This record gives sequence, C-alpha cells and structure tokens, in this order.
Amino acid sequence: MTDRTALDRAVTLAEMAPHPSVSVGVLAGREESFPDGRLHDPPVTYLDGTEAPAYVLTNRKRGVGLGTKRNTTSPAAGRGTVVVVTDRRTLCLVGGKADDTLVEVPHESVADVSYRTGLLANRFVLRAPHKQYHCWASRGTDESLLADATEYVAQRTVDSPEEVEADDGASQLTYRGQPISRENHPGIPDESPEQRSETESESDGSGDYGASDSEIQYRGLPVDRSSE
Repeated sequence: MTDRTALDRAVTLAEMAPHPSVSVGVLAGREESFPDGRLHDPPVTYLDGTEAPAYVLTNRKRGVGLGTKRNTTSPAAGRGTVVVVTDRRTLCLVGGKADDTLVEVPHESVADVSYRTGLLANRFVLRAPHKQYHCWASRGTDESLLADATEYVAQRTVDSPEEVEADDGASQLTYRGQPISRENHPGIPDESPEQRSETESESDGSGDYGASDSEIQYRGLPVDRSSE
C-alpha cells in the first residue's frame, strides 16, 4: 500500500468511525509528535480490506501486557503503541526497533472485557480462555472512551468464546486450573505491595514490568505453570 493509498483509506475510515479517536493522523501514521510514526508501518495497513475501526487508544511508554500487566512490552525510543478496536477484533500494535509487534484478540475469543483507570495511565483489559491482555492507554485518555470501547467489544462477544490460537505469550498463571488472583484465591496476592502501589498510580514511566514464575507463590512455593 502506497503512502497516498494509506492516507486516502485513513481519511475514509476516520469519516466512517463512530468516535473521533479514530483520526486520520493516527491511522495514517502522520502525527506531528511522532515524525517517524508511532509504528514502522501506518496502523491502517494492518487492517483487512473491509475492516472498520471504531475506537483507538494510544500510549508512548507502554505496549501491551501479556498474561499480566507486569509482563508489558515497551515501544522503542521514538515509537509508540496504537490499540485499534475494530468491528472484528482488538488490534494492539507496538513500534519496536526494527519492526512492529502485532497482538490481536478477535471479539469471538473475548470472555470478559473491562477497563482500569489510574493517576498516570489507564488499561483496557481483555480476557480470553486461558489468556489475558492489558492494553495500555495514555493518562490523557478520557474515561468515556474506555467505557465506550469496553461496551462495544462486550456487545460483540459470544456465549462460548474461542481460544486465541496464537502463541503470543499471554497465558495466565494458574493454580489448580484457575488464574492466580485475589478473587479466585483469597489471601494469595497476585502482586507485591510495591506493584499494588504502582497499580494505584498506574505510572506511565517506562520500566521493566516483567515477572518470573518464582515471583508468584502459593504457601511459600512457586506456582507450577505446567497446567496452562
């Protein structure tokens, strides 16, 4: 797709979109604050021929958390993240050093969708069977945008969601077949006190949010991931 074709398509899709977050500048990779583009290729080039974007979330420092928000990718210097919610899927695009990372979650694979707001950053959270995705949005994102995108995806989910087949590293840590969380296992923290503090502020700084298996424990023992 040539630059001119990408621009023309971005104009058409932005005009058809139900929300102004779907802008020509973001779709065509022509934002003034990103002279080289948030991504190596404009977001519009990742959309299928008849796919229609409805909402867009962006972030400078964080990408997408795979399985847990601590296992979050970070864009390369000068790049960023674009999350496009379309009529078919949620498409997470993270600009890397050499190319873009693409993570997609079809609506028919979503078991639950929600959002989280914080002092310095927000998250759009998608849960699929055995997988979870934390799509980071900038601190300036209006809560109404997050709420509208959440409702949009929720209206397109199915009763029996399909598993995401891609080996994208988004598998949840489990114990006896259930995701590790305070809700499923009362008294078992899924975050350290420092990480809970970070969650409360949702700091938008770039940092290492990865976690090793040994950091998740039950009764003093590391949780076995073999049941995933």
